[in-house]
Amino acid sequence: MFFSIALLIGIVVVVMRVAPRESQEDAHIHGAGQVGVLAALALFGVDYFTSYYYATGEMMHALHPYGLEHLGYYAVLVIGLANLVFGALYMYSLGVFNEGGGSFTAAMRYLGPSLSLIVAVILLQDYIFTIVVSTLSGVDQLLSLRQAGGIAWYWHFLIGAAMVMTTWYITIRGRGESAKVVFTGLGIFVLLTITMAVGLFIAKASHVPALPAESTTQVTSIWSALFHLLAASMKGLVALTGLEAMSNGIQFVIDGDAPLVKWGRARLPKLEKIWHFYGGKSGIGRMVQTSFLFYGALTTLFLTYFAIHFQAFDGVEGRSLVANLAFIGFSIIPGGTILYWAYQILAVGLLTAASMTAFQDLQAITWRNVAIGELPEVIVYRNPKGTFTRPVTVAAILTIVIQLLVRGNTSAAMPYYGVGVFMPIAVMGLAIRQHAKHNLAGRARTLGMFGSTFATALATSIFVGQIVTKWNEGGWVVLIVFSILILMAHAILISPAGYRDPEDIHRVIREKSRIQGTMGNIVEWQSLRIQEYRYFLMMKITDLFGLFGIFKPMRFDEQPVPVAAGAFEDAMNHSEHKTFLDDYLKKPEPRVGGAPKETTPSGKES
Repeated sequence: MFFSIALLIGIVVVVMRVAPRESQEDAHIHGAGQVGVLAALALFGVDYFTSYYYATGEMMHALHPYGLEHLGYYAVLVIGLANLVFGALYMYSLGVFNEGGGSFTAAMRYLGPSLSLIVAVILLQDYIFTIVVSTLSGVDQLLSLRQAGGIAWYWHFLIGAAMVMTTWYITIRGRGESAKVVFTGLGIFVLLTITMAVGLFIAKASHVPALPAESTTQVTSIWSALFHLLAASMKGLVALTGLEAMSNGIQFVIDGDAPLVKWGRARLPKLEKIWHFYGGKSGIGRMVQTSFLFYGALTTLFLTYFAIHFQAFDGVEGRSLVANLAFIGFSIIPGGTILYWAYQILAVGLLTAASMTAFQDLQAITWRNVAIGELPEVIVYRNPKGTFTRPVTVAAILTIVIQLLVRGNTSAAMPYYGVGVFMPIAVMGLAIRQHAKHNLAGRARTLGMFGSTFATALATSIFVGQIVTKWNEGGWVVLIVFSILILMAHAILISPAGYRDPEDIHRVIREKSRIQGTMGNIVEWQSLRIQEYRYFLMMKITDLFGLFGIFKPMRFDEQPVPVAAGAFEDAMNHSEHKTFLDDYLKKPEPRVGGAPKETTPSGKES
């Protein structure tokens, strides 16, 4: 027992010394809430890293009931391929779209406002369900401690709601503090997982008996077996949101080299190509995404191997798959019960914290949606620490409502979570293909178009596969929900609430969101493009109704003609110290005798 306690204390001390801290100097130079490489790894990677606790369990749940668990290794190959392809796609995209926005910005630049608007809506839905699934999975791990997974559903809901409120509270306190807490948890998780792995290998070598076998339904048709294998692959891919999360949230990353890059440029100048690739704000994002390339496949392979060997699947002995393996692995170590409890409690905390990734990206996409006319302006407020508190609060409330609707059941929410991940990835692939087509030449153009086309085709296939394989679990409902969300998005846009003139756009972006520089110029351009699209839709709808004589077509001069957005390059090449909308904003009328003297100090934004 003393050995386990000492080991646990040592792990905690080491991780806390390494954990990132937001210094006053960084806050002054880079802005409140901006994060470095370690903090970015924690905030934008926690959702992906904690998929360890539920992705393999969901994957094996599609195979084990039919006696097909041995096919899990083929599903791991699919997961590994998807990780490599999509990881490479998003790492490249950070060099093209290095001001944030993810597939929303990519679609607006190369694919038009219609698809961009759809992506913006789907991402909001996806981030909210990320919070739902992460917190409910944390509940599953917590109940595994007492082998109480089968208790009444309202306990699942109540515990999940408490987790959401805890994450909400930590998030609104600021990114620097959130990053420190999450990084500490992830560091402890990594070191305890290595300890558990050592215990599992020792248990296997010592011939520790497997858990009691469960009865299964034998599959005789090869087509049925292939369908279950496809379903397993789709369920194992649920956590690829980390890629979009980093791309979307790159605006919150410090614009400077990571310490490793600074060291490398000083000591190993011959590797400048590598340091350039990982340099600056985009480089920090690429460091985070590099960890995504192999993590999913390696951890899934590790858990699959020992789950098959020890027959440790979800539900066996009243525990989750990971909880069963942790129970076996830590039992080999003296005083391992303490480590087992610490590991499971840590799982609860990390899965709760995984929703921080979604909360961060909700902030990044929400103020854009307000600027373009997709959400009401009242939702935008950024506190002095740089956090958009109102979107976080609204998302927390919606999450709790959804948890109640699914009665605290993780599997019931999973179809909605997994399906929405791959549509934005497919859109990013299409955007990168257009970028390669118009901006590259020779071999680079050929490779760029081939790679992006393959990534698009793979993402689209997985998107369809997610719906087909989860049809009986609610996949058909997902299609209906997607359709309703897209129609609602367009309905809101063409309503009076969706109208934005240059003054409205400037107020939302520069004054309320406090976004400056190139990012602000880009979103101003995007907002003007959406307003052009809004005007186009309204004219088409007017013409359509007029054909049927429902009412006379509206005259064009009765609708305010939107300001022309111009080319994307105009926004990119605009001075960071001058807003893109300066030429469109109303200038104050000249006064006789000059400007009046200011008699009272200007008030600060509350």
